[in-house]
Amino acid sequence: MFSIPEQFSSATKANLEAQFALFSSLTGKAFESIEKIVELNLTAAKATLEESTATTKQLLAAKDPQEFFSLTAAQAQPTAEKAIAYGRHLAAITSGAQAEFSKAAESQIAETNRKVISLVEEVTKNAPAGSENAVALFKSAIGNANAGYEQFTKSSKQAVETIEANLASAVSQFTQAAAKAAPHAGSN
Repeated sequence: MFSIPEQFSSATKANLEAQFALFSSLTGKAFESIEKIVELNLTAAKATLEESTATTKQLLAAKDPQEFFSLTAAQAQPTAEKAIAYGRHLAAITSGAQAEFSKAAESQIAETNRKVISLVEEVTKNAPAGSENAVALFKSAIGNANAGYEQFTKSSKQAVETIEANLASAVSQFTQAAAKAAPHAGSN
């Protein structure tokens, strides 16, 4: 049978190892997301440079101001669509990373809670007589902490869902505005 200090020492060591594994996993996921964002930005910059060069050549070849403005207006819709696609791709990358972080953190917290509850149960089996009130208070504190975490998790998920819904709404409104503006720009 282990003594209480050995149990806490063993639990602390296991918890630190689990936290290190979680940190390593999250760091790897963060770098993967950063790589995707850098790749997206490089691809977008290269495409923008190529398109700008082609557009500039077309504009310089315009024979009169009306053709110049027609060419400029014709570029508005594709440019807006590309900006929207870029924003969606970026949002998908960040949303995916956020989901991975949440999943990993929730898994780690659930495992840590399970270990703490198991340790508390083991320690309370060997608690000296007369410490029932302290044990009950300790268990109550752990229960309250878990309930607080669950509420925080629900609130966080609701906030993320609200942000994602607002972003989708903004993209939709921008798309509609760009679609309406492009025909009007071509008629000038």
